[in-house]
Amino acid sequence: MQCRTSPNSLALAFVALASPAMVATGAQAEEQRTGEVLEVPVADNALVIQNTLITAEREARQALGSSIITADDIKRHPPANDLSDIIRREPGVNLTGNSASGARGNNRQIDLRGMGPENTLILIDGKPSSARNAVRYGWNGDRDTRGETNWVPAEAVERIEILRGPAAARYGSGAMGGVVNIITKRPTDELKGSVSLFTQLPEDSAEGASRRANFNLGGGLTDNLGFRLFGGLAKTDADDLDINASQANSALVAGREGVRNKDINGLLSWKLNDEHRFEASAGYSRQGNIYAGDTMNSNGGSDVALISSLYGHETNIMQRSTYDLTHLGDFTWGTSKTTLAYEYVRNWRLNEGLAGGPEGAINDSGAAMSRLRNTRLNSEVNLPFAVGSTEHVLTLGGEYLYESLNDQGSFRPQSFDPSGSGNDAISGFDRSESKMTAKSYALFVEDNIVIGDTTVTPGLRFDHHEMFGDNFSPSLNLSHKLTEALSVKGGIARAYKVPNLYQSNPNYLLYSRGQGCSVEQTNSGGCYLQGNADLKPEISVNKEIGLLYDRGTWRTSATYFRNDYQNKIIGGTDVLYAINSGRRVTQWENAGKARVEGIEGNFFIELTPTLDWNTNLTWMLDNDNRETGEPLSVIPEYTVNTTLDWRATEQLSFQVAGTYFGKQKSPTYNYRTQENYDQAAQQDVEAYGLVDVSAGYKFNANYDVRVGVNNVFDKQILRGGNASSSGANTYNQPGRAVFAALNINF
Repeated sequence: MQCRTSPNSLALAFVALASPAMVATGAQAEEQRTGEVLEVPVADNALVIQNTLITAEREARQALGSSIITADDIKRHPPANDLSDIIRREPGVNLTGNSASGARGNNRQIDLRGMGPENTLILIDGKPSSARNAVRYGWNGDRDTRGETNWVPAEAVERIEILRGPAAARYGSGAMGGVVNIITKRPTDELKGSVSLFTQLPEDSAEGASRRANFNLGGGLTDNLGFRLFGGLAKTDADDLDINASQANSALVAGREGVRNKDINGLLSWKLNDEHRFEASAGYSRQGNIYAGDTMNSNGGSDVALISSLYGHETNIMQRSTYDLTHLGDFTWGTSKTTLAYEYVRNWRLNEGLAGGPEGAINDSGAAMSRLRNTRLNSEVNLPFAVGSTEHVLTLGGEYLYESLNDQGSFRPQSFDPSGSGNDAISGFDRSESKMTAKSYALFVEDNIVIGDTTVTPGLRFDHHEMFGDNFSPSLNLSHKLTEALSVKGGIARAYKVPNLYQSNPNYLLYSRGQGCSVEQTNSGGCYLQGNADLKPEISVNKEIGLLYDRGTWRTSATYFRNDYQNKIIGGTDVLYAINSGRRVTQWENAGKARVEGIEGNFFIELTPTLDWNTNLTWMLDNDNRETGEPLSVIPEYTVNTTLDWRATEQLSFQVAGTYFGKQKSPTYNYRTQENYDQAAQQDVEAYGLVDVSAGYKFNANYDVRVGVNNVFDKQILRGGNASSSGANTYNQPGRAVFAALNINF
């Protein structure tokens, strides 16, 4: 029986914040219209110039697969800690792992249109966040990472732009599924600030509670110089070590890991004159985990006692530092933006196993630091002009990226390393070389052409990578207004992703004694998986077409999308040769074709001037490898999100939000071992629903409060293990929890 806390949790959550106020929730934001030109809300008197708002507006003209989450949306439905909690409620968005293996099953990340987290590009203020690339890439394609959506406190966000499908191809490698741009609040002319407090208490005491405290401060230092500073502390506790004991199909099936966050970020904005603005920003974030016992393969690793003794401690610490310089130009002939950005990520963690069942499990061999450095120079100009009655906005741009990763922990000497020389050596393998670097550059052009009721946007991006050569990514998006209310939109683009620094490095070596090797070959000493410098980039041809109908107080849209995916990189099974009396050597390899297709729909109606109902649907028609028929990742067959917002008075508001997930089917085939999973292990996750309710009260212009209950009907899922033992039942769905949020504006 589950252990429950007091039924008075809501009152306790409210009191625990020890403050009578919360940030003032602004007037109800206008419902965003999927696929339309969006009026992007910003703070009153925000110091902005034209091109800082151009992204969402231009992309929304050409794509159905776009949506915006405003600061007011976040206030009405605050996430417990990670922004993925609210992003996943948008069309085409899921939370999932990077493969169907179920390894690291509770480290689910944002996935757009079924293409996987590693094909979803996360931007913070338009600049890629790449911290997860400092985390070792496992045999099945999983990393021990929370992803990129927990580097900015929720209260520091102005809006989140989500771009799915063909329009995202212009962003280059890693955007095959789409782009999520987390945009922080801008400086204001007047000195303004806020202090925010949040807590969430689960009803089941075996689940981890959350709390955070954040501040925002900004204003003008002089007429032409403004600043913005935000920071915060947050903590989410780990689930109990034995939370899944009643459902576990393996030796040790961990719950959700906890995390401690520390964030600070500052921005200076200097307006030299009407044409030139210069900005400098710097930020530091620290994420320290609170270990819950995860071992990647849910088997306790080689030392269950050690794993248990580490529960509740920090076993890995991610530190992300950023430094950016930006020039913004606003001229009579157009706008420009040039940014030099430096990202430095330090990933300290206790050493993990690199072989067989204990791969990914912490052992007693010490700790190591992985260091990732990214230097990026990006520049673009936007040139509006007209040729007769045809209007154009021509965008020209370029980008340079230098990546450097030094991961000594994943390249440290191992007992399974090949011994001998000549025929007993692995070609190209040198354990002493732990540093990896890569250089690439890109040029892109795009023209937004308006001809009467038709908007056509052709584009082309050229990328050159020093290891993987040239890539061309053409795109074409179109929108046509059939009537005043009805529009048809569509697009097609070729998107791509280069191999990561682990997959392409011959010095990155994993090993299995036999159970993790292909059963198609005789086991005579196990098998190696080696990085492969001859990989090809992954490619996807993305298509979408849909209709949008808008009658003002109600509107609806439907979109069909299809991504034809090829060259997906997986741990290979083809044996290159054997060493040391039979140990087989395989490499990362490009697999065959895959297809991802589905339907997105949205319906909004203003029931009364104070009551809105908004619903979206994502239905996945296909998401599998064309050769094996197996899913690329475990995601629901369909997802329905619905929200009812009622502004009862100027001060009082209510929200009821629900999500219904369709069946999540178990994988049946293990591509790594080339055999079917045991029939008893093929467990589906049946369809289920979640309902959240909340109420907000605005005391005055400076004080606000919001309280609520998440998962009202207490639908709880306990993890069974990985795919090999539990099919799709590879994550925890937390049960009922109460929350309270308070803020003070000044």
